[in-house]
Amino acid sequence: MRVVALLMAGGAGTRLSVLCEYRAKPAMPFAGKFRIIDFTLSNCVNSGIYDIAVLTQYQPHSLNEHIGIGKPWDLDRHRGGIQLRQPYLGRQAGDWYRGTADAVYRNLDFVLEKRADTVLILSGDHVYKMDYRPMLAFHERQHADLTVAVRTVPLEETHRFGIMTVDAEMRVIEFTEKPPNRDKGTLASMGIYVFNTDVLVRSLEKLHAEIPDLDFGNHVIPRLVQEARVYAYPFEGYWVDVGTIHAYWETNLQMAQPVPPLNLYDQDWVIHTRDQERPASKIGPQGHVVTSLISNGCIVRGRVEESVLSPGVYVAPGAVVRRSVIFNDTWVGPGAIVDKCILDSRVVVGPGAIVGYGDDNTPNITQPDWLNTGITVVGEQARIPTGARLGRNVMVHPGRSEEDFVQLEVPSGTTI
Repeated sequence: MRVVALLMAGGAGTRLSVLCEYRAKPAMPFAGKFRIIDFTLSNCVNSGIYDIAVLTQYQPHSLNEHIGIGKPWDLDRHRGGIQLRQPYLGRQAGDWYRGTADAVYRNLDFVLEKRADTVLILSGDHVYKMDYRPMLAFHERQHADLTVAVRTVPLEETHRFGIMTVDAEMRVIEFTEKPPNRDKGTLASMGIYVFNTDVLVRSLEKLHAEIPDLDFGNHVIPRLVQEARVYAYPFEGYWVDVGTIHAYWETNLQMAQPVPPLNLYDQDWVIHTRDQERPASKIGPQGHVVTSLISNGCIVRGRVEESVLSPGVYVAPGAVVRRSVIFNDTWVGPGAIVDKCILDSRVVVGPGAIVGYGDDNTPNITQPDWLNTGITVVGEQARIPTGARLGRNVMVHPGRSEEDFVQLEVPSGTTI
C-alpha cells in the first residue's frame, strides 16, 4: 500500500473571530508552544506517512512560515516530504477552492505523481493523537473504497456533524450531513478519510462536472454510500474541534491540568513543532505559578493561575493572569489583572489595567453568537491603556491603540 496524505489547512476559522483575522485556523497557537496543525502533521510522521501535501488558502503566511520545509517533522526530504499548495490563477484554470472536495480535485496531480494507491485526507484544525496505520489496515481488510473515521458524540451535538448509519460489519448504509433531527444515530464523521485512489479520482472527476463547489460531506460521501463500499472506522481516543472561542479557551486550559485529557509529554508519540530559539522560562522572586503551562522565553514576575502562556510572554510584578490564554510576546504591565481572556501576540496591557472583570455576561454586541461565555478577546498588537477596565465578552480588534479607547471603562459586550 502506497499512501499519500492531503491535509486540508485553508480554513478561515470564522468563529474564532479576531484571532483568525491574520492567520488560518490550523496556524493558531495551542497549549503554549504548539500550533493546531502540529497534531495532524505529527500523527502522519508518527504513522510512517511522509508524502504530504498541505492545501492552504486563507491567510497562509503564518502557516507557511511555521511549516517551512518541514524539518521539525523530518519532512525535508529529497524523496517524499511536504509540499505547501495554494490555489493559483493560470491561463486555463485556477480560482479559490470552492469546497473541501474541490480543493482535493485541484490537487489530484500530487496524488498521481506519487503513484499512490491510497489517499489519506485529513483536516489540519483538530487536536488529537491518532495512529493512522490501524485505520489503513481496516480499510484494506474490508476491501473498502472509502473508509471514514467516526466517533460517538452526544445526541444534542449530532446537528454539527455528518452522521453515519452502519450495519453490523460497520459498512455505511446511510450518511446525513448535519441532520436537523436526532434520529440518525450518534456516529459522527471526524473528517478523516481513506480513499482508494482510483475511486477518489473517478468520483471527483464525475461529480466536479456537475457541482463546482464540491464538498465531501454534502456531495462525495452521500454518492459513494449509494455506489461503492464505504465503511466507518471507530476511533475511541481524544479528539476535539477547537473551532469556537469557548472551545479553544477551554481546551487550552484543560492541557494545563495535572492530568490533561491529551498527554503532551508522551515520548512514544511526540508532537513535533517548529521550536523558537529562546532561553528557558524564568520565574522571578515575586513570581508565582499555579496549574499553568509556561513556554520558553517567558518571564513571570507576577502571579499566573490556571493559564497557558506562549513563548516570550512577560508578566510584570504585581500583575495577575488568571484562567487565560496568552500568545507570543505579549506584555502584561505592573499591577494589571487579566482574567478569563485570550490575548493575541504582542499585545500590551498597560499598568493597572483590568482585562475581564465583573459578573455582567452581556454577549458581544457585534458577535453575540461567538462571544457570549464571558471570555474577553484582544487582537494582535493591540494596546490596552493604563488603568483601563474591560468587562466580559469584550472584543478588541488587532492593532487598536490607546487612542481608540474613548473611555477607560469598557462595559461587557463592547467591541473596540
